[in-house]
Amino acid sequence: MSLVAMVPEVFAPGGVLARADGHFQPRDGQTQMAIAVAETIAEGGALVVEAGTGVGKTYAYLVPALLSGERVLLSTATKALQDQLFARDLPRLAQILGLPVRMALLKGRASYLCLHRMQQARLDVQAQDRGVARVLAKVEDWSRQTVSGDLAELTGLDERSPVIPLVTSTRENCLGSSCPRFRECHVHRARREALAADIVVINHHLFFADVAVRESGMAELLPTVRVVVFDEAHQINETGVQFLGTQMSTGQWMDFARDLLIGGLQHARGLADWAGLSQLLELSAQDLRLVVGNAIFEGANGVAAGARVRWTEEAPEGLSGAAWHAALRALGSACAQSLEALDTVSEISPDLERLYERGSALLARLARFSGPCQADAVRWLDVGNQLRLIESPLDIADAMRTRILTSPAETSEGEAWPEEPAANMGRAWIFTSATLGADEALTWFTERAGLKDARILRVASPFDYARQAALYVPRQLPSPADPSHSRSVAEWVALAAEPLGGRTLVLTTTLKALRIIGDALKERWQTSGALEVLVQGEWPKRRLMERFREGASHGRPGCVLVASASFWEGFDVPGDALQLVVIDKLPFPPPGDPLVEARTQHIERAGGKAFTSYALPEAAVALKQGAGRLIRHETDRGILVVGDTRLVTMGYGKRLLAALPPMCRLESPEEFESALMALTKPSTTDPTCP
Repeated sequence: MSLVAMVPEVFAPGGVLARADGHFQPRDGQTQMAIAVAETIAEGGALVVEAGTGVGKTYAYLVPALLSGERVLLSTATKALQDQLFARDLPRLAQILGLPVRMALLKGRASYLCLHRMQQARLDVQAQDRGVARVLAKVEDWSRQTVSGDLAELTGLDERSPVIPLVTSTRENCLGSSCPRFRECHVHRARREALAADIVVINHHLFFADVAVRESGMAELLPTVRVVVFDEAHQINETGVQFLGTQMSTGQWMDFARDLLIGGLQHARGLADWAGLSQLLELSAQDLRLVVGNAIFEGANGVAAGARVRWTEEAPEGLSGAAWHAALRALGSACAQSLEALDTVSEISPDLERLYERGSALLARLARFSGPCQADAVRWLDVGNQLRLIESPLDIADAMRTRILTSPAETSEGEAWPEEPAANMGRAWIFTSATLGADEALTWFTERAGLKDARILRVASPFDYARQAALYVPRQLPSPADPSHSRSVAEWVALAAEPLGGRTLVLTTTLKALRIIGDALKERWQTSGALEVLVQGEWPKRRLMERFREGASHGRPGCVLVASASFWEGFDVPGDALQLVVIDKLPFPPPGDPLVEARTQHIERAGGKAFTSYALPEAAVALKQGAGRLIRHETDRGILVVGDTRLVTMGYGKRLLAALPPMCRLESPEEFESALMALTKPSTTDPTCP
């Protein structure tokens, strides 16, 4: 029986899935998607599937992938989703289908313990801190028990812990086969297992990082596969742009300076002034950060800390060209002095040899940023605790067409690529997500990903949005341009969340709004403690999600979560724990962002209209993603509130409304109040709309 014929039988009433799981409900959309995936695997080519929330897209691509018998690469957006696929969905489905499948989980280096660097960590000055030393001791104890070395196993380790960079490796500092612990290396073991597996689960960051590194001649080969699936595919453009460009950060220079001191003192003490060289590098990196910091904090260019700074001229906007280039030259000089010292001792130890290679690579990157930006690219500064210099393509379309979807005969350095017989058999590419565009052709995704010729399939959500959910736009809120808007949204949220006992997620479009709304809500319930306000950034994301799901339990109050950025997607809280989602403003791309400006100018130079072809589709997709947090199950009920009257007063609002699920519309405060009161009742059968 062919793959295309087998797949629908698995999803049919009385089929394998129905017999294995009493809760399984056949869905036409899920079967339709699974057949399309099977056809693509059988014939090759590219398939783009937008599968609405509740379709069951994971099983829709896993079933045909497993039944095909092909080697499959599954790439998803986050490490958390990787873990879910590898630990839950894949093993369960393989057991149901009765298939003996070898599976492997492969993450980036920063996810695995580096035994060699853990040994060196005690020599780092940060290890003198009592808190760091305590966490380091915990890592050392765990290192004697773990098999995988995946730091996700280590419960209680904060993802922001300063210990993580001390005990993990990067491409820059990894010693490779020269490492004294290479045979025990967790990264090396994970890659060996991936090379031997039938199904390999990776993430988008690792995929694009491997593409970029492989083309620089330092190949980190992933298994040769014929079927590639990108889940949460809406993120691949921004991820690809990040890795297919060039980046350099002051953090990389500080790490190099720290490792230079440790490596020099450990292997070549007395043969150079390692402390002096390390200090010069650190000071030079700090001075580069200060050149930008002074201009920003003195208000020379009106840019807030944490923002992106335009870089269209010789120096970034608002900075003195002379001061900027002097700081770059000073950093280059400090690096050259360190390389001179390393050159005389690099043969003593693999650590010193690798340090020399790292320094040379950093110096080359510094030289690139000292010159003009490449054509068809955009350059900017990302200013935070460290300074990042970034040059990237506007999108990944060209790279997808020329470097990913097809396998060139030679690399950019003229070396032949490894043989890839799978590519000659017609590789199958599947891209899927709940949100890939606002039009039938899904052009928001396909144009930027170089997939104009792909087969397109849109599968609607099986949820009854008209019964389960309502949409409300409070007309009394001030214009988003009014300085009082965020404070007004906070006051409105407080009045709505109290009757619900929390169960409210507030999604903001800016970090400034996040702080204003979060502070105002905390102030509201500071004395009474009636509700607990959770704010993104104050705790790790996982901990915030766990606390929100708990809600009013174990004697604790209900929760209001105020979040931005990553919480617009990947936040999954089914049931009554979340019943009110508030989006503060229409999520148009920030006009002052250098990448947004460059894309806008590119469209307008070509004779297009940037607002209708770029800004509006971006807002529609983001709005759709935010709205998707509300209804996660057939029995969920809730209200989506958009605190931006432009949605109902401006002509373009119709396009944005059309991108949202077909929710019931609430037109007045009275209708909203009635719907809100209906949510306070325990019934799961009453409709949300009055």
